[in-house]
Amino acid sequence: MQYNYMNLFENMYDGVYFVDRERRITYWNKAAEKITGFAFEEVVGKQCSDNILIHIDGSGNSLCKGMCPLAATIKDGSTREAEVYLHHKKGHRVPVWIRATPLRDENNNIVGGAELFTDSSAQHLMLQRIQDLEELALIDTLTQLSNRKHLESEMHNSLQEMERYNLSFAILFIDIDNFKQFNDTYGHDVGDQILQTLAQTLKSAARPFDLFGRWGGEEFIGIIRNVDRDALVTIGNRCRILVEKSYMTFKDAFINVSISLGGTLAQRGDSIESLLKRADRLMYESKKRGRNCLTTD
Repeated sequence: MQYNYMNLFENMYDGVYFVDRERRITYWNKAAEKITGFAFEEVVGKQCSDNILIHIDGSGNSLCKGMCPLAATIKDGSTREAEVYLHHKKGHRVPVWIRATPLRDENNNIVGGAELFTDSSAQHLMLQRIQDLEELALIDTLTQLSNRKHLESEMHNSLQEMERYNLSFAILFIDIDNFKQFNDTYGHDVGDQILQTLAQTLKSAARPFDLFGRWGGEEFIGIIRNVDRDALVTIGNRCRILVEKSYMTFKDAFINVSISLGGTLAQRGDSIESLLKRADRLMYESKKRGRNCLTTD
């Protein structure tokens, strides 16, 4: 019977190891060798406190010298599960999902513990890919700001919050002045750098609960939450001045741009279309006034 159990352990895809009450490793299966890079002979007889695997949690806290899940299980007899990061023999970290259970003798006394661990790298990779896909769907790849789809969704949410909870918000419609001229003079690569520089400047001007995104081309939109007209003017002009005072270099040239802005407070009964139409009209008023200015209603 013991042979059958050991044969089962040796043919598992999950790593398994046993320890005694002093957390001295007494068994180490083939999957454990494969996941960690450490051979049976290198670990059996060693203690967890020898820091072979150097388990850490997601915050980087060392577990092997303290009360790790396996040590806690040996102490109180409760099974535990956790995600930890073990040290591979080659030096890198491997995310594993562990399950610790006590080992008992015929009198039900705890004589050690067993830990089964599963390499969760593939799961981490899958979750990262999902996150990447989500970001690709919501983020403008050039500027790393929200894209049009995300902006539309956030405007829709903000309109609903205004109707339900009377939470105010406003829209800033932003357009780079004479952008085509910069593209024609310096080329599209420099144009892309201008868009990226502007995006970073808008990020620095934003409050934590505001959202800026690229609407398309050289047009940007800011969703400015919890504002009245005076606050909207202050935030809009801060964006404008920060952009005006920023510059980038190209060969021997210093390049700086300005922006024209239209700002409007959302009103009850507004739709995304009516809100944007009003903000766009106000932005063009700024163009007519000589550019590099903010117009609000």
